[in-house]
Amino acid sequence: MKLSIIIPVYNEKNTIEEIISRVQAAEVGLEKEIIVVDDGSEDGTRQILDNLNQPNIKTYIQPKNQGKGAALRTGFSMAEGDIILIQDADLEYDPKDYPKLLEPLLDGRADVVYGSRFLGGPHRVLYFWHYVGNRIITTLANMFVNLNLNDMETCYKVFKRELLNKITLKSKRFGIEPEITIKFAKLKCKIYEVPISYSGRDYTEGKKIGWKDGVAAIFHIIRFKFFN
Repeated sequence: MKLSIIIPVYNEKNTIEEIISRVQAAEVGLEKEIIVVDDGSEDGTRQILDNLNQPNIKTYIQPKNQGKGAALRTGFSMAEGDIILIQDADLEYDPKDYPKLLEPLLDGRADVVYGSRFLGGPHRVLYFWHYVGNRIITTLANMFVNLNLNDMETCYKVFKRELLNKITLKSKRFGIEPEITIKFAKLKCKIYEVPISYSGRDYTEGKKIGWKDGVAAIFHIIRFKFFN
């Protein structure tokens, strides 16, 4: 079996080499392909990616910044693995958690696995209102699709590649998170959550998601539940 790890990147010159190194070092017992999609970086990230010379890494440069969802969709289209794993490039999520994320998929219990930041793993203490916003968005999504997820907005979503053939993704920005969740729920997928560690960044360290994305997430939950 092969694991396809999709890394969307936007202006992460300070972390991109380190995250790739950590992903390469992660022990998963599967063949790995790493797909890095640069979403129009302007800080030198592109030049770093141009100099990568590792046989299991594919890179793609988006001609302009379009958003995380657009970068992920490009990465999904390039993936050849049996299992897809989404990895952010900012070092908030630790590839050492890959084995626990993959376990429910490999033993046949799950079609989809989410890595939850709120199930007891170690995490950096940061913004209260981000936590509240996340809980509101996750609760709303749960109500609309009858799930009991703890962390819908998590980066770590791992799933069987065959599921991509059953859905059409449209989001360009962070709306990809509720879109994937709602469309997997509509497929009646077996979804598991596992605890992960989380080393969150603050805005001085390059965090990009903001309150506008939270408001947009509510819109996308309604959109993809009722109109798509």
